[in-house]
Amino acid sequence: MTRAVYVAAGEAGSNKGTVALGMVELLSRQVETVGVFRPVVRAGREDALINTVRSRFQLALPYADCAGVTYDEVHADAERAAGDVVARYRALARRCDAVVVVGTDYTDVGAPTELGFNARLAADLGTPVINVVSGKDRTASRIAAAVELSSRELAHHHAHELAVVVTRAAAGPLAITHPTPLFVLPETPSLRAPTVADLLDACDGRFFLGQREGLGREVSALMVGAMSLPGILDRYTEGAAVIIPCDRAAALLPGLIAAHVSPGFPALSAVVVTGGTDLPAPVDRLLRGMAIPLPVIATDYDTFDTATRLSVVEGRFTPEAGGKIDTALRLVAEHVDGGLLLDRLAIAKTDVVTPLMFEYELLDRARSRRRHIVLPEGEEPRILRAADILLRRGVAELTLLGDEERIRAQAAQLGLDLAGARVLSPFDADLRERFAREYAQVRAHRGMTVALARDTVTDVSYFGTLMVHTGMADGMVSGAAHTTAHTIRPAFEILRLGLVSSVFFMCLADRVLVYGDCAVNPDPTAGQLADIAIASARTAARFGVEPLIAMLSYSTGASGAGAEVDKVRTATELVRERRPDLQVEGPIQYDAAVDPAVALAKMPGSRVAGRATVFVVPDLNTGNNLYKAVQRSAGAVAVGPVLQGLGKPVNDLSRGATVADIVTTVAVTAAQVRDDPRPA
Repeated sequence: MTRAVYVAAGEAGSNKGTVALGMVELLSRQVETVGVFRPVVRAGREDALINTVRSRFQLALPYADCAGVTYDEVHADAERAAGDVVARYRALARRCDAVVVVGTDYTDVGAPTELGFNARLAADLGTPVINVVSGKDRTASRIAAAVELSSRELAHHHAHELAVVVTRAAAGPLAITHPTPLFVLPETPSLRAPTVADLLDACDGRFFLGQREGLGREVSALMVGAMSLPGILDRYTEGAAVIIPCDRAAALLPGLIAAHVSPGFPALSAVVVTGGTDLPAPVDRLLRGMAIPLPVIATDYDTFDTATRLSVVEGRFTPEAGGKIDTALRLVAEHVDGGLLLDRLAIAKTDVVTPLMFEYELLDRARSRRRHIVLPEGEEPRILRAADILLRRGVAELTLLGDEERIRAQAAQLGLDLAGARVLSPFDADLRERFAREYAQVRAHRGMTVALARDTVTDVSYFGTLMVHTGMADGMVSGAAHTTAHTIRPAFEILRLGLVSSVFFMCLADRVLVYGDCAVNPDPTAGQLADIAIASARTAARFGVEPLIAMLSYSTGASGAGAEVDKVRTATELVRERRPDLQVEGPIQYDAAVDPAVALAKMPGSRVAGRATVFVVPDLNTGNNLYKAVQRSAGAVAVGPVLQGLGKPVNDLSRGATVADIVTTVAVTAAQVRDDPRPA
């Protein structure tokens, strides 16, 4: 049976999209297939919230299947439109394990009360309602009255209220007694701020020059550039969009672009050119030959009309507005009891684990403990973008290493909010001296002196590792711009407790498997294989994967002989001796480890064969080829390598790592942090 929830509001400007996004994420952790449905949409263009959810949560659902009817159809024949909505919803629900229905937007339904309209639809669909009430500019007593009024309206139309979410509330507690759970989301200005894409739509604009990626930037202010360049430079503020007429663009655009990249000036969000874009040919050629690090949009409206249109634009969720989406998801995660809502919806967690479910579980695990992670490559753009997401989502506290002025300026140019990150220079005099003495002590047996260490510790990998070692950070993630050796050598020298190995979490379509060791040890001995198996089982359990260990070989059971098989056989026995509580089988071939039918033929009666979740390879050659073959052939998402055997977690990134890879690796690292000194 498909479970669904209807997100409805009693008025405009409620930020119900924030609640809807949070509910989609919550359900995505529990079930395999989540859908989004909007009963009524505008005609003529696709609904931005539907596309935002489809893009963000990778929903394999066509847009048309997620939309009900248009407002025009409601006006023409409301009863028929309601029937069409129910039919379309049921068609979608048959394909999903859960659906989030998002109510109307207070545009032109024309009902005496739009909440009543949504309540009737919710009753028709048989979905409970999350009642969203705006707390903007309201006292606690007025909020309580609004909650009571909207709840009565829902009941009047036979809609079942699941919970109330008060949005846009002022800071401070809100003591309201209500029969259903009530949650409060504080006012968050960035959720109301428009993005550059919002401005582009509002003025019927077109992308003209610069960086398309910047369309998702939030706009903090508008400024009409009706004066000379010095006057504009003296008055515009951080994140502003500057509106200039086309007949002055040739004079102003180069200067505004130069100011945007200069550390001495605030960063702009965009430039809007009004009245068309007929630039003189030499200026047009000059600008098109430049790397312009912000979007320049053009509109045919004059400056007054453009400023009037843009001044009333409020932010909305679009696929490009990544920062706004991350802020919304963090807000819901921090202030809404998701477990309670799931209990009230009676949604049981599925046995299936999709890559998206695993990712959200990682983020939740990291967010619940809020660890401090150091990122040594603080001037790498991908690291900065990932840091912005991590801070917005509340995944971890962050320290970036590098020159603070350059990092802050680069972040501003990229439209990123890194105000919550600490920035440290590896040449900080006090820390350099402290770390030099610490490193000299740790490596004294290798002849290290304080004088030599003073140079070594300014290397960002050593500096970051020493931050972890001394407790200034809980973990470190690096490697986006450095080799694996450069990243992990300091950890081997300073943090190693025993054999260091690695695992990859292989996220298949319906489950997560653990492969070890595919990145560190070229040819482990039988004893080292046993250590790898035990460490991998511990890591698997820590991340919610029940460890059923398969010690892989080219032979299953007693069917083969030879040095390689014997090594695996010995390692299996060592695991059983050292950890009799673990379920382990070996030597075993991969097909017998994963396929119940093959397992029945080759190893009947085994508790691991056919059900294995942790796979220990005999050598690095096998492991590296195995994980890459599965990644490419099966379309698996590989998370790792995750290092094991260190006193505190340090993890390496591929130099081709995406921003999403970095976010996931930081979440893994934060979740690895232990409260005891055993290996991470």
